Amino acid sequence: MSIKVGPGLADRLTAARAGALVGRDFERSVLDRMLSGPAGAPLVAYVHGPGGIGKSSLLRYAAARAELTGREVVQVDARFLGADPGRLEVAAAAACVEPGAVLLIDTFEQAQRLEPWLRDTFLPRIAAGAIVVLASRIAPDSGWMTDPGWARMFTGLAVRPLDAAQSESLLAARNVAPDDRAAIVAFAGGNPLVLSLAASSPAAVANPTGDVLTTLVERLVGDVPGGLHRRALDVLAQAHVTREELLRAVLGADDAATAFSWLRRQPYVETTPQGLHPHDAVRSALAADLRWRDPERCQEVRTRISAACLSAVRRAAEDDALLRVAEWMFLFRDQAGSHDLYDWQAHPHIEDAPLAPADVPEVLGMAGESAVAHWIRRQPEGFRVYRSAGRLLGYMAVLRLRVPSPDDLSADPVIAALWEHVEAAAPLRQGEHWGIRRFAVQSGGHQRPSPLMDLVGRRTVATEMRTPGRAMTFTVFQDAERWRQHLTAAGLHEVVAVEVDGLRQHVFGRDWRRQPVERWIEDRARASTPVASWGPAPADPLPREEFEEGVLEALRTWRAPREFATSVLLRSHLVSPESADPVADLRDAITAALDALRVDPAGVKAHDALTATYIAASGTHKATARRLGVPYGTYRRHLALAKERLVEHLLTR
Repeated sequence: MSIKVGPGLADRLTAARAGALVGRDFERSVLDRMLSGPAGAPLVAYVHGPGGIGKSSLLRYAAARAELTGREVVQVDARFLGADPGRLEVAAAAACVEPGAVLLIDTFEQAQRLEPWLRDTFLPRIAAGAIVVLASRIAPDSGWMTDPGWARMFTGLAVRPLDAAQSESLLAARNVAPDDRAAIVAFAGGNPLVLSLAASSPAAVANPTGDVLTTLVERLVGDVPGGLHRRALDVLAQAHVTREELLRAVLGADDAATAFSWLRRQPYVETTPQGLHPHDAVRSALAADLRWRDPERCQEVRTRISAACLSAVRRAAEDDALLRVAEWMFLFRDQAGSHDLYDWQAHPHIEDAPLAPADVPEVLGMAGESAVAHWIRRQPEGFRVYRSAGRLLGYMAVLRLRVPSPDDLSADPVIAALWEHVEAAAPLRQGEHWGIRRFAVQSGGHQRPSPLMDLVGRRTVATEMRTPGRAMTFTVFQDAERWRQHLTAAGLHEVVAVEVDGLRQHVFGRDWRRQPVERWIEDRARASTPVASWGPAPADPLPREEFEEGVLEALRTWRAPREFATSVLLRSHLVSPESADPVADLRDAITAALDALRVDPAGVKAHDALTATYIAASGTHKATARRLGVPYGTYRRHLALAKERLVEHLLTR
């Protein structure tokens, strides 16, 4: 009786690996062409991409195909070469004597310093008909393409993440249940390594901890040189886009340039005109690792990024403000849960523009409320219109009010009801005003989630962040139940509801005097937005820690006076509750304290350090030290002492 023998283990392993090589049709076609040897085919392929992207799988594919054609396969692992060309010569010697050999060098980033020697000295000696495939996390240097000879025989293969359909296909091939795939695809970001790990243990990758995260970070990121680089990765994982100014705000001026330079060289980081973006799988793994490894550090990084985003929104030109707000909103993309209706993605096909006279007839034709015409006459500057390919899609308005006129109250029942509420529950103080997003209208009349509503929300937030002196904010929704949870997560709560032209209008609001913008963005970053009662904040003395931070923030923003409008110090003893111009009075109080340091014999250096650093700032702290003619270490001591003295002067005022 004969026994039918199936394929051996090696054959079955090769078949399984080939079946899992999803979404690499182009790369495989290049390798097949090199192996078949037609005229003009490349002789050297350089496969590059981040860890886990599938470079080694492509080398195994090339090895299997070469063996089928009877070629000699020479495999080298560069992890064991170091920077010694002699070791590579020994390891790859067969490729120099065996015609048609296939030389495969994996993990070439471990021997990247050998790249010029390999190209210029070693490869010209390989045997006739031989081909070479290198795999590295680091992209090839420019020497391959600037050399006229190599430019015709070399090809670079940048291996990209799989798309969603390819990721689904890989998971299906590994028998992952359909219900488990969506969460895994979202976490993996198209990285085959993460997808393969998930196929073995879906629950571990959907909620990774411990050993799983260690494996992911080591395989995707590789070696991290030191603490500074680890902190830079913490920022990279949380921020939508990382620029050097963001690293400066989070890590400090002295470390930002070094950290940014290192990040931009990493193979899992994409450099774009906006800044640095990590590959999705790297972002997911780093963010999950930080949350698991050091929750307090995670919260601190998020809070600092949130504060830096607020500063970026305030500094931005009008055309860039919405992009900066979207970057801030990215921090909360997975915070609000399934009820979050906001999409932080860019919508370049929709134009956001101020209302022009030519827009008015179309806006009025789309208007569902008679009050629209009144407010276009009263505050046309508060309106924005949204178009795509020239077609009007919708409009919105953010109105600025101090005391509504009788005409305002009679023309708009919402404003009338809201003013009655403000007068009774939260009367305005001298110099304060309130803002209301009165209209948010799109084609079809519904306030359903859409790219247009995303831009409306973005514009509303930008206005709040950039408008000084605002005491309260209100926003009006017809479709209140759809948006209620989203608004609550952002700290807005319903205050009045009014029947207008047959439609029920729901008004949600917040009091910035109880929760200033700066505190709000920090609370959002900490995933908690406390409910604030209505009415001006009580005039209790500020805690010393909060007072000190307010003084330091005032110094940091001295050259941007509009940022003083939301300073916590406006609620301190430095400003009278009856002040007609609280911002001016606050700046005068700080200036007087600085002058007091000048006449204090022990405070002369303190005055010089503060004024040179903040009041007449021009350059880095190191440049300021040089300008003052003192060593950097001495300057830092003077500056620290100066801050302490200034706080004490202000506290005893």
